[in-house]
Amino acid sequence: MKIFAVGMNYAEHNKELHGTLSKTEEPVIFTKADSALLNQHKPFFIPEFMGRIDYETELVIRICRLGKNIAPKYASRYYDAVTVGIDFTARELQQRLRSKGRPWEICKGFDGSAAIGDWVDVKEIGDAQNVQFHLDINGKTVQTGCTADMYYSINELIAYISQFFTLRTGDMLYTGTPAGVGPVHIDDHLEGYLADKKVLDFHCK
Repeated sequence: MKIFAVGMNYAEHNKELHGTLSKTEEPVIFTKADSALLNQHKPFFIPEFMGRIDYETELVIRICRLGKNIAPKYASRYYDAVTVGIDFTARELQQRLRSKGRPWEICKGFDGSAAIGDWVDVKEIGDAQNVQFHLDINGKTVQTGCTADMYYSINELIAYISQFFTLRTGDMLYTGTPAGVGPVHIDDHLEGYLADKKVLDFHCK
């Protein structure tokens, strides 16, 4: 099982972090270790030694068949379910590593950094490229997004990634986060919604 993720795929998020609305020349892809997966609504234990930890709410898709060099027009055949996930990011560490020109996988791929909700069959949601999602913390909505606003569509991302990696059943793709990221704290209660359906529910410890 591989966990792929996409950076800088929403204009307003790019602006809040980098001060620009510009689209990257190609998708920004990174991976997370399998030990990053946090499922079954288990608590997220904040690694305080890493500094500020931000939530990044994203639509996640589940790969359902083997694929390599997939054409965009066929990419929709390669995922069967979606959900809401959190790409936890050690923000201060990320900024330090970037300033030194170093790789920043450790700030994105650490244990528990890929929280995942309950899967919803794509047939239940209709068009995955036009679905609303949001995150509540302690009962207050803190981040909202719509997949229609993505720079690179789900199908484009699948096609791009499959040039470099063979996709296998069970692989996951975090498709990028919209604006509104922020820090989590001990005792925070996170609830993620796909449209009006709650699919993610856990606490920070």
